[in-house]
Amino acid sequence: MKKYSLDKSRIKVLLLEGIHENAINYFRENGYTDIECYKEALSGHDLEEKLQQAHIIGIRSRTELRRDLIQKAPRLFAIGCFSIGTNQVDTSDAKMLGIPVFNAPFSNTRSVAELVIAECIMLMRGIPEKNALAHNKVWQKSVRNSVEVRGKNIGIVGYGHIGSQVSILAESLGMNVFYYDIEKKLSLGNARPVATLDDLLRIADTVTLHVPSTKLTRNMISTGQVSIMKKDACLINASRGDVVDYKAVADALRSKHLSGVAADVFPEEPASNGEPFLNELQEFNNVILTPHIGGSTLEAQANIGMEVAEKLVKYSDTGSTIGAVNFVEISLQPNASKQRFLHIHKNVPGVLREVNDFFSSRGINISAEFLQTDPDIGYVIIETESELDPSVIRELKNIPHTIRVRILY
Repeated sequence: MKKYSLDKSRIKVLLLEGIHENAINYFRENGYTDIECYKEALSGHDLEEKLQQAHIIGIRSRTELRRDLIQKAPRLFAIGCFSIGTNQVDTSDAKMLGIPVFNAPFSNTRSVAELVIAECIMLMRGIPEKNALAHNKVWQKSVRNSVEVRGKNIGIVGYGHIGSQVSILAESLGMNVFYYDIEKKLSLGNARPVATLDDLLRIADTVTLHVPSTKLTRNMISTGQVSIMKKDACLINASRGDVVDYKAVADALRSKHLSGVAADVFPEEPASNGEPFLNELQEFNNVILTPHIGGSTLEAQANIGMEVAEKLVKYSDTGSTIGAVNFVEISLQPNASKQRFLHIHKNVPGVLREVNDFFSSRGINISAEFLQTDPDIGYVIIETESELDPSVIRELKNIPHTIRVRILY
C-alpha cells in the first residue's frame, strides 16, 4: 500500500479584506499555491459560495463567520482572524465542527498603545477642540484645560498585552500608572494595581480601556461609572465598541463633566468605507473619532500577516493547535518518517478506545499518540509506522461521535 503524501497545492486558501502580502508569501513558500485573495470583505451569497471550496480562510474584522455559514463549508478546517479579536466568528460552533480559530493577540499591541498615548496627550492639551475651531476660522489661544501628561494619573482598565504596553509608554512620559484587572497581573515598572474599577475611575485623569467583549464588560462604562470619574477627566476606548455606553458619555460631555474622549471602536460599525457612520459623539469638537484603526499600521499588518499564517500552516502541516482560541492545544513538530493523522470527536466515553481498536484490529501499530480534551471535544493525533492510504479516513469517520478526521502525511 502506497504511503499517502499530502498535496498542499490542492488545499484552497481564501484570504479576504486585503490581508498583508506577508501571509500570501508565507503560504506560497510552504507549498500552498491555490490562494484566492480579495481586498474587501465578503458576505451573504458571495461568502457562502467561496466557502464551499475553501479549506482555510483568513479574515480581518469585517467578515463575519456565523454558525449557519460555517455549517455550509464542508471542506473548511481552519479559520485565521488576522486581528486581535475573534468576535466576528462563532468560535464555539466552529469548535464543534472541528475547526480551530487562530488570531494574532500580540502583533499589533505596539500600534494600539502608541495611538492611545498620542490621544492621551492630545486630549489633555485640548487639541481636538482647538483644531476643530481653527478649521472653522476661529482662533482660540488658551491654556484652559491644557495640561502636561507628566505627573498625571493614567488609569488602565485591562492589563493585558496592550494595557501593559500603554503602561510602559505612559511611565516613560512621567505619568503615574494605575491599572485594574479581574486577574492578578505582574506590574511593569512602577505601575500599581487598584482593587476595584471604581477606585481606578476616582483617581485617573485619563481612563483607557483594554478589555475584551464579554457579558462582564458590556457597557462597563455607563452613567454610574462616568459620574465617578474626576471632573475634566478624559476617556479613551480602543478595545471593543460595546464596552462603553456612548449615550452616557455624550451626556457627560454636554454637562462638561468630561473634558475629552477618544473612541476607535463602536457598537455598530460600517461594513465598508462606502457606508455612512453614525454615533452619538459626532456632535462634539472635543472628541477624537477614528475608524477602528488602532492596529492599522503597516508594521502591525505585516506582523499579523506572518503570525497568523504561521499558525495556519503549522496546523495544516502538523496538527499543532498552539495559539487557537477555541481549541485544546497540542504542539508537535513535523515527523515525515511516520504516517500522521488527526481525529476530532465529541468528548464522550469510549471514542478513543474505538479509535485504538480500529488500528489494532487491522494489525496497524500506533507508534505515537497525543490526546487533549476539554468538556466538549477530544483531539487526538496518531502516528503509525504502517503505510496507510486515504481509505482509512473514510472508515475512521464512521466511528460514532467523530467530528472530523484528516490525514496529514
